[in-house]
This record gives sequence, C-alpha cells and structure tokens, in this order.
Amino acid sequence: MAASKKIDELYDLIKGIETAMFTTRGPTGQLVSRPMATQDRIEGADLWFVTNTDTHKLDDLALDPHVNCSYYNNRTHEWVSVSGLAHVSKNRARIRQLYQEDWKTWFGDEGGDRDGGPNDSRIALIMVEAELATYMKVNKSRPVILFETLKGIVTRSRRVAGDVKEVTGAEMMD
Repeated sequence: MAASKKIDELYDLIKGIETAMFTTRGPTGQLVSRPMATQDRIEGADLWFVTNTDTHKLDDLALDPHVNCSYYNNRTHEWVSVSGLAHVSKNRARIRQLYQEDWKTWFGDEGGDRDGGPNDSRIALIMVEAELATYMKVNKSRPVILFETLKGIVTRSRRVAGDVKEVTGAEMMD
C-alpha cells in the first residue's frame, strides 16, 4: 500500500475517535496517560493537541519529549498507536488557526486575556511529530464482527478483527 494511502487511512481512523490517551514519561520514569482531544488535521502537521501551560504534562515533556498517543474505537474495534516527539508551541497564529470555541470550557474565564479565547496566554499547542504509527483497520460490518466474536468464543478459535499496518516516520514525510 502506498505511504500516502496509509497516512490518509490513519487520519481517517483518528478522525473517528474524539479522544487520545496521551502518554508522557514523568520525572521518576513512570508513564502517565491522560485523555486529550486531537485537533483538526492541518497541512504539513502530524497531530495537534491544545493544553494549559500550567499543566504537569509540559513539565514531563521538558524532561522527555517522547510520547505515545493511542486511540481506540469501541464501535468498530479499530485502534491507532502513534509514537513520536512532542513540541510545545505558543504560536498565536497557529493557535488562532486551530482554535475552537469549546476550548473555553477547559480554560474558563479568569478575566482579562485569560478568557479561554484564542489570545489567552495559558493556551499552548502540543505538536506530535510522528515517528511510528501502528494501527488496525477493520473492513467488516458490525454484525460480521459480532458473529466472528461469538464464533470464536464457541469454537475457541482466534478471531482476526482486521489488518494491522505500520507507517514509519520516513513514509509520513513522503
């Protein structure tokens, strides 16, 4: 499969899942995951997330920028795992480009420029530069998946839900 088709397939899977589990490494080496909403795909970018500059995840990223973003669609049983390097940006033009009104819910209005709007100084972006993405695409209808699951339980056989694929960082740059 051509790299561009795999990348499009990867983004189509991610688009159907609202929340990623965003995993960082804490100061003592422990892994910490937290739910984060992936922002809209923009040309020339990998994955974008919005964050509050006061959160501990930025401390984690300052120590180790390696992250993993994992996605799971409970309805289709499709999943995506993206490993990469995180970069924090306070670029106001990029923030305005990605800004969504519902961000105000996460920041609140503290008055002045701390109003949850696109110029709020607490808002930063995390861009994940993907190094490797592994994902499973399911090309079966929900009834077929259910039937195969039940059949596997009854016959004690292994069910193959879908095709597992990888996209490397080099392929993402093509």
